[in-house]
Amino acid sequence: MKKHLAAILTTLIASPALSQTDPGTIELTPYGAYSFGGTFHDEDSATEAKLKDSGSFGLIFDYQRKDNTQVEVIYSLQRTDADVSGTTIPNVNMHYLQLGGTYQFEADKVLPFMSATLGATHIDVDTEGFGSDTFFGFSIGGGLQIAPSSRLGLRLEARAFGTMLRSGSTIFCVSDPGNGAAGCAITVEGDILWQIQTMAGFVFRF
Repeated sequence: MKKHLAAILTTLIASPALSQTDPGTIELTPYGAYSFGGTFHDEDSATEAKLKDSGSFGLIFDYQRKDNTQVEVIYSLQRTDADVSGTTIPNVNMHYLQLGGTYQFEADKVLPFMSATLGATHIDVDTEGFGSDTFFGFSIGGGLQIAPSSRLGLRLEARAFGTMLRSGSTIFCVSDPGNGAAGCAITVEGDILWQIQTMAGFVFRF
């Protein structure tokens, strides 16, 4: 996922249309966040896999197309654990890589905005033997961008990430745990996995 993000950013920044923009047209926002929620439901039982609330971080790339609209690419990573019926699966990584845009409302130094993106959610576990899964994802959010200067700013936002789970998909599957066992923790029902992020980041304009 990180390689895909780097490729997207390199392509956008290198394009002729962006190389001839005015200062402030391109924004990079590294941010920190806290992620809440995220529960997988088994389609055949009452078993649930709950992601633990934890810190996360990411990077947002924005390109100003018009006075009030931006094209946006966002990458987010949450490192957390999952609880499955009292058993902890450690080192779960939730990757979000999405493309969309923002709409900024008319204001001076404090700009309210709304955001919406589409893309992918990639889930992997940093424990030997576990596999990974990728699903379609989207996000909606809103917040404030505080702009004390033309080059620097502060972005405050709350964003909801939704992941479209395919019915019958298996999650947290282990193939070679080293003890001769194999299997999947849960077979998910078709649903939307919701997570909320409260975010704060510094905006660098170019």
